[in-house]
Amino acid sequence: MLTLPSSVRIYVAAEPQDLRRGFDGLAAATRSVIRQDPLNGHLFVFLNRRRNRIKLLVWDRTGYLLLYKRLERGTFHLPTQPQVGQRHVELDAGDLGLMLEGVDLRGVRRHERWRRLPHEQRASASGAPQ
Repeated sequence: MLTLPSSVRIYVAAEPQDLRRGFDGLAAATRSVIRQDPLNGHLFVFLNRRRNRIKLLVWDRTGYLLLYKRLERGTFHLPTQPQVGQRHVELDAGDLGLMLEGVDLRGVRRHERWRRLPHEQRASASGAPQ
């Protein structure tokens, strides 16, 4: 299980990548496909064409870290489709953990865990301090 701080964003390339690539090849894919700097400390995820293998790339101030997983059965699934004009999907750490376990997140429905109370919504809309 990976423990990631909330400041780390997770980007998954929506199109399959050649996972024979190593650190430098995936860093180049991060720049061209995801359009992010691979040295920014965020986590970048790549799937192969058959979607049974996954590689995670992250920079940790001293060098790249590459994590590679192969499912023995089944495939990895993106929980959502990329937004128009994008070639990647952004996940949170919980979704990534489930995805690494092989859980199909496409039909998952999240329950609302928090919301503003009606009096808090009025106060924040009017600009009054809370």
